[in-house]
Amino acid sequence: MSKISNSKLILGTVQMGLAYGINNTIGKVTLEDSHAILEHAFDQGIKILDSAEAYGDAHEVIGAFHNKFPNKSFEIITKLPHQFDADINDRVNRYLTDLQVSQLHALLFHSFSSYEHNIANFKVLTDLKASGKIKHIGVSVYTNEEIEAVLLNDDVDIIQLPFNVFDNLNLRGAILERAKAKGKTIHTRSALLQGLFFKDVNADNQAVQSLRNELVQLSNIAKNSKLSLAQLALNYCLQQSTIDNVLIGVDSIQQLADNLKALSFTLEKKALGEINAIKIANRNLLNPSLWN
Repeated sequence: MSKISNSKLILGTVQMGLAYGINNTIGKVTLEDSHAILEHAFDQGIKILDSAEAYGDAHEVIGAFHNKFPNKSFEIITKLPHQFDADINDRVNRYLTDLQVSQLHALLFHSFSSYEHNIANFKVLTDLKASGKIKHIGVSVYTNEEIEAVLLNDDVDIIQLPFNVFDNLNLRGAILERAKAKGKTIHTRSALLQGLFFKDVNADNQAVQSLRNELVQLSNIAKNSKLSLAQLALNYCLQQSTIDNVLIGVDSIQQLADNLKALSFTLEKKALGEINAIKIANRNLLNPSLWN
């Protein structure tokens, strides 16, 4: 397999607006460090950012970067809040101003429930797309059942879903094939499951203890492949032909650089098979929002 292009990565910005992640020990990334990360990402070929109104002041951080580096303008995916009352047109105009861009690469519903509850407003999105203010319309989902429902809407361009070495082809393979057959662009998130893969297997954490056997199994696959856990986890997502872009989040330039190094490796067929054989019986363990 040829080297995977850095452009297949999308950089998440939640850490730039909020303290986020099970392994987060530094809190919210500073404005200076956020801009350093964004500059390095752009220079390394990452051209799309993922953000949301719910991510604190992430929009403003990105907008300040665009003002500071007008020749390094990212394409921006952002998301409507889970619940909202204000006019979508007003929100999009504010997003464009805050982000300092003339068009959103995509506007996503932040959840399937938000998509369902606001389906009556969908024509507003297609009108915004026709006007050029947004390029694509999308929905962020969790379950295969939600994906099934979204596939019925031909006006949805992008589906963003969780995918990783635990939330793997065993669970997602068939539905991803169907989504691609319907012409959908697939973006995946949770490649590192909020850092769960890096936790000590003896940590006093309910999710870790519930997945202890699988975490040990994963560590052994990484050792046998002579890869770090990050390289293993990222490569697994990046090597899937049904996935167009993989979303990653970082809190430092070094972490971004380490993740970019993962693109230089290729997982062997044996390792891919071992990962695909992992089957998590309790799917709630794959959803960080349900962790205690």
